[in-house]
This record gives sequence, C-alpha cells and structure tokens, in this order.
Amino acid sequence: MGRIEVRIAGFGGQGVVLAGQLLGKAAVTYDKKKAVQTQSYGAEARGGTARSEVVIADEPIDYPKVISADILIAMSQEAVNRYFENLKQGATVIVDADLVSKVPACQGIKIYRVPATSIATKEFGNQIVANMIMLGALVGLTQVVSQTAIRTAVEEGAPKGTKEVNIQALEKGLSFVHQLKEMR
Repeated sequence: MGRIEVRIAGFGGQGVVLAGQLLGKAAVTYDKKKAVQTQSYGAEARGGTARSEVVIADEPIDYPKVISADILIAMSQEAVNRYFENLKQGATVIVDADLVSKVPACQGIKIYRVPATSIATKEFGNQIVANMIMLGALVGLTQVVSQTAIRTAVEEGAPKGTKEVNIQALEKGLSFVHQLKEMR
C-alpha cells in the first residue's frame, strides 16, 4: 500500500473533521494500519472552511500532513478551488455534485460526482449525514480501508444518538458507488 494521503474538505458544519477522524480510526483500530489525522477549520467555524487530512500507511509515518493528495473529497466548490491543484497523478477526486459545479479537467485524475447533500436530505431528512455518504463512497471506490473497518468505526464513533442514521448513510454511500461512472 505505501503511503496514502486523503484530504476531506468543505465548510464548517458538514462533518469533514468527523469523517476524517472515523477514517483514521478505521485504519488504525480495525485494519491495523498506521494513520495520522489532522484538521483545520476557519475561525468562523460553521460555514467557514474546514479540512481534515488522513495519512494512512503500512509503515511508520514520518510526516503527518498531506503533501500531495492521493484522494480528495470535496464537499464545496471552495474545496475544489483550493485543493485540486495539490493532487498526485492518478488521484481520485469525489465531489458532492450538489455543491460543486465546476471541476477542472485534468488528465490522469479520476473524478466522481456523488449527490450526497440531496441524498441526505431526501432519504434521511437531514443534510448533515452527507459526510457519511461521501465517506461510504470513498471506501467503496478506493478500498483505502476495509468496509468492515469503516462500519465499525462509524458504529463506535458516531455522535450520541446518531449511530443508526450515520450507519444507514454510510451504507448508502457504499452502495451508491455501483451507480458511479468516472467523469471524463
């Protein structure tokens, strides 16, 4: 596997930090890999920019930050605008199709659109679980952690009183990948 660098970005209130924490927990606790998770969010918090970075590796991690992302989850247009240029050749980009209208064309980058916010609103009555839909899509598309590991991490790490809806949203994201086609 080597070193896999994942960046999850959007705006405050979308749960990008929680998604990163759960991804890191899945890697370390359940898949027995090495992982480091860092986060950053604007002073405005809800509505400001937010970013979570997870570095996953089989060997000890010597530098805890994303240098050049292998995987980008962009849950806002600003996330695409800010982080698209910092991708490795062959990177995977997953965008929330409801909140991202423009994605640069770039040869060698795999781009997928997931209507996470509208699925969350229509099927779960709350857009806050869009992060779990995107997390499910990430794992389903990349297998960066096992599905068993991410399910267990969400079951144990979801905020109190939200476990069931978060698991259902994660499962929706995992199953949605069968419908996805890479954008060209």
